[in-house]
Amino acid sequence: KECEHPRSRWSKCPHPYKIRYRSVAGKQVKESGFSTQDRAIARLTEVYNAKRAVPRGQAKANRIARYGAMRFEEYAVQWKAGQRDLGPASVVHLESLLNIHLLPLLGSRRMNTFDHKVVEGFLQTLERDGIGLAAQANAFDKLKAILLDANRLGLFDDNPVAGVKPPQYDPKRVVIPSPEQLAQIRTAGDDSFLLVADLMSGCGMRNGEAFAVNLNNIVADDVYRITEQVNRTTCGYERLKHRKAGEYRDVPLPARVRETIEWYADKHGTIDGYLLRHPSDPARTFPHYHIANQWQRIKKAGQTGIPDGMVVYGLRHFFASNCLTHNIPITDVAEWMGHKTIEITFKIYRHLMPGSISKAAKTLNHNLT
Repeated sequence: KECEHPRSRWSKCPHPYKIRYRSVAGKQVKESGFSTQDRAIARLTEVYNAKRAVPRGQAKANRIARYGAMRFEEYAVQWKAGQRDLGPASVVHLESLLNIHLLPLLGSRRMNTFDHKVVEGFLQTLERDGIGLAAQANAFDKLKAILLDANRLGLFDDNPVAGVKPPQYDPKRVVIPSPEQLAQIRTAGDDSFLLVADLMSGCGMRNGEAFAVNLNNIVADDVYRITEQVNRTTCGYERLKHRKAGEYRDVPLPARVRETIEWYADKHGTIDGYLLRHPSDPARTFPHYHIANQWQRIKKAGQTGIPDGMVVYGLRHFFASNCLTHNIPITDVAEWMGHKTIEITFKIYRHLMPGSISKAAKTLNHNLT
């Protein structure tokens, strides 16, 4: 019942019972007007028995007929509603991909008309429109996820993305400062810039993770626990990238970085352990643009040895370079940097890994001779 009476009074209140169920075609149905609970249950039993009597093939045929005739735009809306594990920023990113790339080209297409040629045509259109490879790859990943969901419902005889070669996004080789250049860069801005530079270059933090630095996350003299980030979109503390809520990662804490954290805390104080807050409003999180603006001013001044092509993220790349050139296993580096897979770490930093085939052959020979 949907009245305000508590369940204990349902048997005496005059309001009718309602039932909800899914039809054979999978559509949610509501019926009302049942004067007693027994009559409502009897109707549900009748519906259940009728669904059981429908041949399994018929149920699938009804499902294919319903979703197959659906427009891609409508199907995508239902699929998006089921992505309950996405954070606010990821939802914004998904909606952007749908509205900018997928729906304008595919929104009116019926789901049962998708095949590999349609998907190939979609990618070719993105190429002709000059869409960057990174955006192409992201759009294809979302289209693939939606079509695989439809494929599990049995809408296609053949998987429409099977055999389709995805866009090959190959990021440019990263620009990494030398230790001498890093020494100049870290002191070229204000105190917050120095703190962020040390966290990114010494612990491998992402920008947003450094902005959420908290004195309470020093879990040992040489270990810092990264638990959250300042999200650029929501301007709030959010879960880590590629992590579920509550998950964290422990990273090495070099002595110099720990000293910088403690120095900053002593000089500027903390709020609930947080070191960085909004310059004009301590009640708000630290803004991304504060470091970005300083970086632009430092580059424009031309008085700091910043290598050509370097961006702020190059400070994080320095961490990976420092690890790999000192023979720290790439598996550890991938974990500390929070990469989704080790393939990402390897693809970006392969050229930094010491050694060669010839060197390996000589090393392996030691125990063979």
